[in-house]
Order: sequence, then structure tokens, then C-alpha cells
Amino acid sequence: MGEFDLIRRYFTRPTPRAVLGVGDDCALLQPRPGMQLAISSDMLVEGRHFLSTVSPAALGHKALAVNLSDLAACGAQPLAFTLALALPRADAAWLEPFSQGLLALADAHGCELVGGDTTQGPLNICITVFGEVPPGQALLRSGAQAGDDLYVSGTLGDARLALEVFRGTLSLPEAVFAQARARLETPTPRMALGLALRGIATAAADVSDGLLGDLGHILRASGVAAVIDTSIAMQLIAAGADTLCADGRFDVKKILACVLAGGDDYELVFTAPVAARQAVQAAAAQAQTRVTRIGQIEAASGAPAVRLVDAAGAPVLRQFASFDHFA
Repeated sequence: MGEFDLIRRYFTRPTPRAVLGVGDDCALLQPRPGMQLAISSDMLVEGRHFLSTVSPAALGHKALAVNLSDLAACGAQPLAFTLALALPRADAAWLEPFSQGLLALADAHGCELVGGDTTQGPLNICITVFGEVPPGQALLRSGAQAGDDLYVSGTLGDARLALEVFRGTLSLPEAVFAQARARLETPTPRMALGLALRGIATAAADVSDGLLGDLGHILRASGVAAVIDTSIAMQLIAAGADTLCADGRFDVKKILACVLAGGDDYELVFTAPVAARQAVQAAAAQAQTRVTRIGQIEAASGAPAVRLVDAAGAPVLRQFASFDHFA
């Protein structure tokens, strides 16, 4: 199978909303009148971002999901995407389920594949996604204010639990592992919540590299600090008390590390005024997505930082490092 046969067979589809899709040197997009384009790119590299054991269908889903999560964090409606794909070989048995997983998620969010590139090489997937948002309504990292509530959507840490099971450092019951593995391999982009939070949230980011690291982007952009109640954060892990070390012990430190710095969650961390608590809950209900208030934004006395406290407000003195691609 040649390059262009591959593209025609697996990745060429009608694009009713795009002016021009796959087949020319450029795609042509036409946002609705008065809308701004939101653009984001993410690359997935085998061995760095995903394991070789992941199914092609799940990998196709995740490749687009991580990009849609960026649009969600911006409050942007998906419009279209491009796919750059390096493959060791043109394998129909791999390409068929990969394209199905990718395009099923694209169809679910009305996001059209309009172009890209393919080549031979180590497995590498790079997607650029395009969305649209009304001027002045994009959720940014730079709007958090001292006194704002701090929220996260969904659950955190389960994807990291699955990774630790693969590494042999944790043991989970089979059903719990299956749930955690699904969180790692087929994350759910919080599109509906991102759209519902427009005009409510003061700042937002998606949790891709770990809560503390991605919250840190908000704090630096906004020039503020934050406090997190770890007793609440601990409850965000879906696996909860089913989490055991390889020797069978429940590991509180491991769970807290997974929640705060595990990564691959693709949830939203966002801030909103105290007066907007009912509006936040209404947005969450509209999006059918759980949100949890885990702390508060504070004025920064020096470099923006996160204070971790327990239920009594006492400091939790532990260091957690979020994911760094070059660490």
C-alpha cells in the first residue's frame, strides 16, 4: 500500500463544514462570522506518551482526545483537525482500527479531518486541532484572581495508577485496573464543560502533565498563588481504597502523588469567583460532568506557588514533580 492509497483508504472523508478538505496542498476553513480560531497541536511518541501494548483503536481515540482537551480548556467548539502520522510500515490490520478510533471521536464532536501528512518512520502521531470561540469568551490561563475558588473536573490519578500497574509497582483488582486503564488509554475530553464555563470561569487549563504542573501554568500567567486541601484531593481518585502496593499495602503517599502529579488525566482545572458557585454547579450539571472545589486562589507573595494543606489546614510538606518531557 502506497502513501496516497493509505490516505485515500483510511483518512479521506467528506468535509461538509470545511471549504476544502483532504487532497490539496492546503485545507480551507471558514469559521462562522465573528468567531476567532483556537488552534492547538499535540504529538504522541511511542514509548514516551503511550505503550506499545495499547490497541490501535484506543490510540486513535487518545491522539485526538488530547487535542480536543486543549480546546475544552479554551472554551472553544471543535471545527477541524489535521493528522501527521509516521508509521514503521503501512499495515492495514493496524490502520483500520486506528482510523476507526480516531474518526469515531471526531464524529462525536463534529471535528472534520481536513489534511495532514504520512511518512515512514518510528510510530509518531501529531494532530493540530482547530476550534472557534466568540471574541472575548475564550478561557485563558491569565484571569485567575485572589479569592477565586479552585476546581477540577472528573477524577484524577487513575491513568497514573494504570501506568504503575504496567510498571509492576502497584497491584489492583482486575475490574479496577480495567477502569484505570481506560482512563489512561481512552480519556474523555471535557468539551461540554469547557463550553458551559464560558463567562463563568476566570481561568482554565487542561490537566495533561499533572494537576500541580498545569495549575502552575495558571498561577504564573495570572500572577497568583493557590492552596489545595489534600484531604479533598485524595478523594478524586476513582480507584480509591482498591489501590495497593506490590506488597499489598494501601499507599496514601502513592495515591496523593498520582492525584497531584500523575498526568494523562485530561480533566479541566479552573478558577471561578466565590459568587459563581451556583453557576459552576449548573454548568457541571448541564455538561453532565462532576466538578470538585479543591482549594482557593491566593495573592502571591513572591513567585506563584501552591500550598498543600490537610483537612485542619496544617501544611503538607511533600514534593511532587509533574511530568516533564525532557526530564
